[in-house]
Amino acid sequence: MAVRAQKSVLARHLMLLFIIGGAMVGLGQRNGLDRYAQALQSSAPLDTSAPSEEPAMGPRAYDTRLVVDLSDRVVYLYRHDKIKARYRVAIGQKGWETPQGNFRIKQMIPHPTWQHPLTDEIFPPGLDNPLGDRWIGFAADTTMKIGFHGTREINSIGKAVSHGCLRMTNQNVRSLYEEVSLGTIVTVRP
Repeated sequence: MAVRAQKSVLARHLMLLFIIGGAMVGLGQRNGLDRYAQALQSSAPLDTSAPSEEPAMGPRAYDTRLVVDLSDRVVYLYRHDKIKARYRVAIGQKGWETPQGNFRIKQMIPHPTWQHPLTDEIFPPGLDNPLGDRWIGFAADTTMKIGFHGTREINSIGKAVSHGCLRMTNQNVRSLYEEVSLGTIVTVRP
């Protein structure tokens, strides 16, 4: 079921919404990102679950980690402290910078659905879906979520063009998806 944002809210606040597996995923306005970055640096939980809940931990949560180097626009996949793979990514553009810090993967969704925030048009999984065919979410608050996702715009890879997310080729995000699990550490550094 799609979650619809009220038009008046969208008129006051620029927000991109994604509908993934029935959950709203979006990118908030710029001042929302400032609030979001402050929350990430505090001890506040990174997801919308109750603070007393333990984060889900999958089989790769303990031996695998991801390091995103924003200056090189590369994500490094480490297994047992050795680089197993590296992938080029698109990062957040000026005013929508990808948040820095330490996170854990909170959401993994194959073939996500996306809903356009202004037209309410729904993009089902497939070639026309701006999220590509995998979503790996690692940071969230009540208004936005940040993660790795595929893209049909392969010329954007290696550039600062996103609204905070890390875009990858669909082939690379599928490969990364198979190597990580819920709870895998993601470090985003300058």
